[in-house]
Formats: sequence, structure tokens, C-alpha cells
Amino acid sequence: MLNYTTSEENYIKAIYHLQKVDGMVTTNELAAELESKPASITDMMKKLKAKKLLNYQPYQGFRLTADGTKVALGIIRRHRLWEFFLAEKLKFTWDEVHEVAEDLEHVSNKKLIDKLDEYLGFPRVDPHGDPIPDANGKIEISKKICITELAVNTVSTVASVSDHSSEILELLEHKKIAIGTKVEVKKKFEFDNSLEIKINRQPVITISEQLAKNIFVYTS
Repeated sequence: MLNYTTSEENYIKAIYHLQKVDGMVTTNELAAELESKPASITDMMKKLKAKKLLNYQPYQGFRLTADGTKVALGIIRRHRLWEFFLAEKLKFTWDEVHEVAEDLEHVSNKKLIDKLDEYLGFPRVDPHGDPIPDANGKIEISKKICITELAVNTVSTVASVSDHSSEILELLEHKKIAIGTKVEVKKKFEFDNSLEIKINRQPVITISEQLAKNIFVYTS
């Protein structure tokens, strides 16, 4: 198995996430994502192309090859398993786990990661509700919608949050909204698109449109 530098792995993971949105990734998009200079991006693209991890043509954009995608899913698997471990076993709060997992994801010993997966009971999602790829790179995608699309008086379960920033996660924790929380939209306000929601047996609360757009629930 080939080993990759921390920098290479960061690039591969970033490209994977960006190409899921746009299909092809541009130098400027990746530079903005990684807060790097376009010249540095171009140099790394040439290295990754030489390792057959990337299809890259100057000025036309790039995307991962099948091998590149496999490497990306391996990095994501490690990251999300470490997040699960930190949250479930070491009781890190969900706004703390991401930064620590960013370092741990580069520990690529296969036996260690497989043992970690087994120890954790083969979890399907991380603390933010994102699916964890299995040992073969298979990733299970559940059907979900933004809570803003949930019909009034419909009960669903929080599946994931799209923004993992500490500010958003702190606010969600304050509102007592977590992965697996039962929620029901009671009213939608046209004035500012805020939502009135009921969580389990707690009193009704109001959440802003900005917060709501980051909350996704299962469709069934």
C-alpha cells in the first residue's frame, strides 16, 4: 500500500468533497478551500496526477480517479471513526472532535483502523451524522431533507448537520438538538423564514433560517 504525505491526503480529501458538488474542481476553488496559492495547487495537482490519483488538465479542472477516490474514502473513514471514538468513548463534545480527528486521520495503519471499527461496533455514522465508509470503501447514503422542507406537524429524526463549525455546533447543543433528536415543525414564519419546532417533550422553540438550513432530517 502506498503512503501519502499529510499534505497530499489533505488535498485528496478536499477534492473529493468539492467534486461531489461541482463534478469538476477548479484551481481557484481548491485554493479557496485550502487557503493556499494557485501556484501551490498546480504543483500538487501534477504530483497527484503522476501517482495516478487525479485526472488533471491545465485550465480545464480536475477530479479524482477511481484510485484517488479509494484513497479519499479511506481518509474519510479514518476521520469519522476517530470522531466517533472521541465523542463516544472519551466524551469529547461534538464541536471538539473535528479538529482532533483532522490530525488522527493521517494515522493510516490498516490493522489499527479495522480494530478501531470493530471496537466501536462498526458505527454507520459519525457524531455529525455523516456516513462512515466501510473497510471496502462502501458508503451508505440515507435519504434526508433539510428541516426547512419538512411539512408542518410532521415528526422526523435529525440525521446530520452540514456545518461543523464550533459556533453552529455550540448553538445546536444549547438548543438541545443532536443527531437522533426527534423534531416536529409546528410553524413556518414567512417574515424571516424562521421555524417553530418541538423537540421530544420539551416546550416549543424557535430557530432561525440560518440555523435551520444546516439541519437535515430523515425522509422516512
